[in-house]
Amino acid sequence: MLQELKEDVFRANIELVKHGLVIFTWGNVSAICRSQGLVVIKPSGVSYDTMTANDMVIIDLDGKIVDGKLKPSSDTPTHLALYKAFPNIGGVVHTHSTYATAWAQAGRDIPNIGTTHSDYFKEAIPCTRAMTQDEIMGNAYELETGNVIIETFREMNPDYTPGVIVNNHGPFTWGKDAFDAIHNSVVLEQIAKMAAISMSVNPKSGMNKHLIEKHFSRKHGPNSYYGQK
Repeated sequence: MLQELKEDVFRANIELVKHGLVIFTWGNVSAICRSQGLVVIKPSGVSYDTMTANDMVIIDLDGKIVDGKLKPSSDTPTHLALYKAFPNIGGVVHTHSTYATAWAQAGRDIPNIGTTHSDYFKEAIPCTRAMTQDEIMGNAYELETGNVIIETFREMNPDYTPGVIVNNHGPFTWGKDAFDAIHNSVVLEQIAKMAAISMSVNPKSGMNKHLIEKHFSRKHGPNSYYGQK
């Protein structure tokens, strides 16, 4: 069942290790088959060194296991909340990558102060509000994590800014499929690093809004012209 998608999700999870975004069993990748309403996600706490494609877990949008012998990632409810709220996404990634997590721990948006950022994310990468005691200590912490991300994007387009940092926690990214979500995760970590260095050199760093619009529209939207046809 969904063997090709399981292979893709497995390979995407291995990409997290390749790009240095995770250590030990930190992080997870999922992908959705919209036509069947099923999600493939990494199993919880399984080493990347021993994990195989057949270890990937298939669940429905209510979190029920449809296929697989292992428990799905503990972050599964967050992934499912995002799939339900953002209909254009096909893959979700969560990591604890160093620089993006540092911004999350500082409770700060990652400002859009460079063209590299603007090539991929139109807005600042938002940091969610701090979660409440009830949200944290209740029976649905991971679902509430998804809900606070969705709340953050109430006035934002998740297709134009395909990533977020959860306050005191870490980054989530998404894309048209698992590999696109991985790409956005790698970029987010790099721009988080560059922003941290830039702000340490000049805390008043900023960028002209016209330059932001130019670089974003070169790659996105009806008038994009970057790359080959």
